Amino acid sequence: MTTLFISDLHMEESRPDITGAFLRFLEEKAPGAEQLYILGDFFEAWIGDDERTPLQEQAAAALRALSDRGTRVFLMHGNRDFLLGEDFCERAGATLLDDPTLIDLYGTPTLLMHGDSLCTADVEYQKFRAKMRNPQMQKMILARPLKDRQQMARQLREMSMASNQGKAEDIMDVTPEEVVRIMEAHDVPQLIHGHTHRPAEHSLEVNGKAAQRIVLGDWDKHVWWLAVQPGQKPELKKMPLSNS
Repeated sequence: MTTLFISDLHMEESRPDITGAFLRFLEEKAPGAEQLYILGDFFEAWIGDDERTPLQEQAAAALRALSDRGTRVFLMHGNRDFLLGEDFCERAGATLLDDPTLIDLYGTPTLLMHGDSLCTADVEYQKFRAKMRNPQMQKMILARPLKDRQQMARQLREMSMASNQGKAEDIMDVTPEEVVRIMEAHDVPQLIHGHTHRPAEHSLEVNGKAAQRIVLGDWDKHVWWLAVQPGQKPELKKMPLSNS
């Protein structure tokens, strides 16, 4: 039995190399896995399940094929694809998860998150996040014509890139105190998340006990994934994107 975790693929039409790597990952690494968790930013942008581009349909069909072969597929919103909905998940044979979600990972209580809510030092972003995650705001956005939403997505991306250029690196990373707080609140010894593009395994103390935080990597130059098997230490793996 194996459970796989990935995040931050940021798939988009301008990066066919990432799409190709993802399809090969499903063909070569995922078959036989018990579960596949995609912890946010699966797509670079998502403006509604009604857009249905060739890339989106290709990704949904590939996940559906994996699901039909017996692997349970789970999706979580990221900061780029927070409008991803149940219609896409149904086409993909996937289950949409809340952020955060608590699971039993082969006997280890484990908290799953995208990770952006942990970056509390970035006050500007947290205000934007709260606004965009409001169900009423999302309903208003999705009610707009598709072309309007496409233009809005381009504008938000440009604003995000401009804003991040002026921020210190530590502001865009997780706040250590917030990590401990949420792990203590859920009483878990293990947290798995993405978002920061800083893949690593961190040891820490939670409720007076040893704990770990595993950060998934983004798929820019490498394919990153976490493989977990019963009774074994989780393995954070990577391979060059071009050779995947």
